[in-house]
Amino acid sequence: MKNTLSILVFLTFCFWGINLSAQSYSSAIGLRLGAPAALSYKFFLNETSAVELYGSYRKRGIYSYHWTAYGLGATYQIHNDLSSVAEGLKWFYGGGAGISFYSWSDDTYFKDEGSLGILVQGAIGLDYRFAQAPVNLSLDWKPTIALTGYNNGFGAGYGAFSVRYILGE
Repeated sequence: MKNTLSILVFLTFCFWGINLSAQSYSSAIGLRLGAPAALSYKFFLNETSAVELYGSYRKRGIYSYHWTAYGLGATYQIHNDLSSVAEGLKWFYGGGAGISFYSWSDDTYFKDEGSLGILVQGAIGLDYRFAQAPVNLSLDWKPTIALTGYNNGFGAGYGAFSVRYILGE
C-alpha cells in the first residue's frame, strides 16, 4: 500500500508540474524510502551523468529470528530528458556496486552470526526537479545480484521513492 501511495504522489507532482519551468540541479541530499531505507547523496558530473551514493539500514524480526543489515553503495546514472511529458522530468538507467554488512541472531539456538555481502546493481527510474522549490523526487528500481553473503543471488525487490533537498543549482 505504501508503494502504491508513493507512486501516486510522485505521478501527481509530475503532472501538476507540467506548466512549471524546471531547471537541472548539481547535487542533492535526502532519503530513499524503500527497500532498504537509506540516506542518499546525488551529484551530477555533467548534464546527463550522475552518481548516487547511499548508506542504508534494514532490520527485521520474525519470531525468535532477527537480522540487521547496513549497506554502502554507489550507482552511476545516465539521465535522459522527458520534458515532453513534464518539464523537469527525466528518466535514468545505470549500474553500480555496494556492500552490505549482515548480522543475525536465532534465539532458539543461542547463536549470533554475520556476513559481508558484495553487490552488483542495475538502476532504472524517474527523476523530477521542482522549478519553484529546492526539492527533487525520484522513483527507481535496482535489481541486485549479491555475489557473496547471507542473501546471495538475484534480488528484484530493491527500489525506492526518494525525496532530496537540492544543495546546488
